[in-house]
Amino acid sequence: MGLGTTIRLSRLFANPSGNLFGVAVDHFVGYGDAPAMGLHDLPRAIARSMVGTPDTMTMTAGTAKHCWAPYAGKAALIVEAAAFTPDDRVAQLLSTPADAVRLGADAIAVAIPVRGATEGRYLQWLADSVRDAAPYDLPVVAHIYPRDYANGGQIVFTPEQIAWAVRCGIETGVDVIKVGYPGDPQSMKDIIASCPTPIVIAGGPKAETLRDALAMTHEAVSAGARGAVVGRNIWGSPDLELAARAYRAVIHQNMNADEALAAATQLA
Repeated sequence: MGLGTTIRLSRLFANPSGNLFGVAVDHFVGYGDAPAMGLHDLPRAIARSMVGTPDTMTMTAGTAKHCWAPYAGKAALIVEAAAFTPDDRVAQLLSTPADAVRLGADAIAVAIPVRGATEGRYLQWLADSVRDAAPYDLPVVAHIYPRDYANGGQIVFTPEQIAWAVRCGIETGVDVIKVGYPGDPQSMKDIIASCPTPIVIAGGPKAETLRDALAMTHEAVSAGARGAVVGRNIWGSPDLELAARAYRAVIHQNMNADEALAAATQLA
């Protein structure tokens, strides 16, 4: 790992807790309902998310170009390179590491589905991105989602499938791996113990309640995850600012869901 990669990774994990609290607004063609859930006004969603002082913000290159300038230096920028739909109607790498560097990003993210007949193509995305990022010492963050292609491409969270997703990230040489939480602390511990790179969890599908989402995150972080990157459970929340503050308390202060909600409410 080059010095530049080390420096940029240190910005992603700059909080004294050693963990990462990220917000993602990179929901594009793969999330047809995302605009209706809180991203119809991207500048406003970013501004409100920043109230919760995340460590990183993940967005497409176009969103960064048009919306990120007011927040330069206030959080690390991660550019999402990939776009795909569950049926593979769309499967494109839209940005390169060079694009991310030009935008001042500290990392590039590549989201891929695994399993199914197209798995090899998506693994090549990761391998190519790692190779192309190397001359810039730009970290690659893999967002890896196992899918059940016999069930419409639904994302699955079983320990076996999450372990496979993590292995895909290891083998392609990425620097940070983001996966779903397998629902079991011991399974999470076992997966983390087998992985030489930091693992952060995905915020997951929209939870029934904010407390449920926070409790899942607390369980994952307590099992050794190095934080979380959250989308719908923040910008899809009725009180986005409260949700962001509560996530920060869980990830950086090791509060449980109830403690985090109480602390976030006091700061309102």
